[in-house]
Amino acid sequence: MTDSAQLARFGLFDARVPRYTSYPTSPHFSEAVGPDIHGRWLQSLDPDQHISLYLHVPFCRRLCWFCACRTQGTQTAKPVADYVETLKAELKLLAEHLPKGIRLSRLHWGGGTPTLMTAEMITDLAGAVTDLAPFAEGAEFSVEIDPNEIDQTRVDALARAGMTRASIGVQDFDDAIQQTIGRIQPFDVTRDAADMLRAAGIRSLNADILFGLPHQTKARITETVQKLLSLNPDRVALYGYAHVPWMARRQSMIHPDTLPTPEERLTLFDTARRLFMWDGYREIGIDHFARPEDGLATAQAAGQLRRNFQGYTDDQAPALIGVGASSISRFPQGFSQNAPGTAAHVGAIRDGRFSVAKGHVFQGEDLLRARLIEAVMCDFRIDRAEILATQDVSAARLDAILRDAAAQFPGVVDLTDEAFFVPAEARPLTRVIARRFDAYDLSKAGHSSAI
Repeated sequence: MTDSAQLARFGLFDARVPRYTSYPTSPHFSEAVGPDIHGRWLQSLDPDQHISLYLHVPFCRRLCWFCACRTQGTQTAKPVADYVETLKAELKLLAEHLPKGIRLSRLHWGGGTPTLMTAEMITDLAGAVTDLAPFAEGAEFSVEIDPNEIDQTRVDALARAGMTRASIGVQDFDDAIQQTIGRIQPFDVTRDAADMLRAAGIRSLNADILFGLPHQTKARITETVQKLLSLNPDRVALYGYAHVPWMARRQSMIHPDTLPTPEERLTLFDTARRLFMWDGYREIGIDHFARPEDGLATAQAAGQLRRNFQGYTDDQAPALIGVGASSISRFPQGFSQNAPGTAAHVGAIRDGRFSVAKGHVFQGEDLLRARLIEAVMCDFRIDRAEILATQDVSAARLDAILRDAAAQFPGVVDLTDEAFFVPAEARPLTRVIARRFDAYDLSKAGHSSAI
């Protein structure tokens, strides 16, 4: 299973499959879920349980060509300031629906570029979150940081607000690659940002880098990883660049001829992976690495690793509430997604209603299959006893599902009376294997490369 021919046989180099940060994935959401259902789901939450809160800030100073996120450019502070007022109004609307006593186990500000906010905006928004719900003991507050858009006043404001984890976007440190993807970010700018954050008392530092970028080679990704390791991040996400210009038109600025082949992408990933492992990081799931003392490594060792819209997480909260344009919420009953366009979202909130435009109500085997996929993605193992104890499924039905999936990968996966296993040498195929537990039609969704 270690040679390219074997991996190609099972579709690694030509399959397009979901990243499975949710199940079902968002292309299967429908307008059947709207503001009323979202409101009822909020009211039904257990006040004795914690929730996670995600705030989306969709603005950037510049639009990087590689990015497929829902963002918009701005050169002035006014659109950001106006949007912060909308976030505060949405938080007040949430407060009218959430049961009293709810506490936050996780708070994440993502984007876009949350650090486009001024220090005053940061303090104002953080206060609005505190008014909604206090932090639970041991809670984490993380913020996505653009090193080009951070200074001491904003770092101090974030620290005062209680930020415990910073997530720095790196992508790649090579000058030529940065020029090609429209993201100019010298190493010294990133290093200075990391030093500033740590000096302010921020305990944990995450970093995101990409493999599969245009003009990327083994030598270039090796140099990027070595520079990143000199910053000693606690956690690293090594994502594959997804070239989807039909979804993100700005990616048309990147010529496909400059991209590495699927086989080269695997080599780039494995090169970076080996460097992280040699430096003492634990391999987490399919694309994360963490220091042994980091929460992800601890959760993995305890069998409590989970997966949500931010990727791998140690958060055990039963609900994740998304705030802001395009944000997705996950409830025990299903998913709801806010209007993707900023104008539509702002208009709804100003009218005193949620902007939820679509979602999904769990039905049939959704929860079962969601857990099977999560187990494969997180642990590379489906424990039969655990599934029977926690899911509404008979032993006969579960065995049939596991046998069917295993039959698609003869000599690749292992199936015993106790568990379904993905061996270490087959882990590049994890998303392809997970797809076999997906009951939805994937033909109409433009998913990313399997590697």
